[in-house]
Amino acid sequence: MVDAIVKIKRVVALCLVTVAFPAYSGDPYWLEGRINTQHEIDVYRSESCGCCKTWITHLKEHNFVVRDHVVADVTPLKEQLGVPKQGYSCHTAKINGKVIEGHVPAQAIKKALSNEDIKLLTVPGMVSGSPGMDMPGAPKHAFKVYSVDSEGEVGVFSEYANY
Repeated sequence: MVDAIVKIKRVVALCLVTVAFPAYSGDPYWLEGRINTQHEIDVYRSESCGCCKTWITHLKEHNFVVRDHVVADVTPLKEQLGVPKQGYSCHTAKINGKVIEGHVPAQAIKKALSNEDIKLLTVPGMVSGSPGMDMPGAPKHAFKVYSVDSEGEVGVFSEYANY
């Protein structure tokens, strides 16, 4: 009888561990915030840019519906949309009246969508380790996502130490 109780306890414990373990073994950081809600985004990039294509893949992994616009020169669009020159990167996107410049993580874009005051997010340059610049073997550098609000004020929207 005691052996039967011990066996039952072990089976119950094993079942609990099997059910509970996935709750503690979260997705990699870059997959956090994935939800079923779809967001449509227009991305403008040059045809030759490989990291832009990889960033688009990152967006799609986060349930963005990407309209990919290949253009000869993205600079006129950046100027038209008011992207500060110190915030320039290789691609520009538009979503729900907001401008996204560079390798901004999908999670930051989703967070900004709920903030009406934010007009622009940017990751200036091409930071190794940011989405789209996270090639195998590439160093993972810390980076910041900067925001520009409706008053033109620039601030740090989010920071990533090991994306």
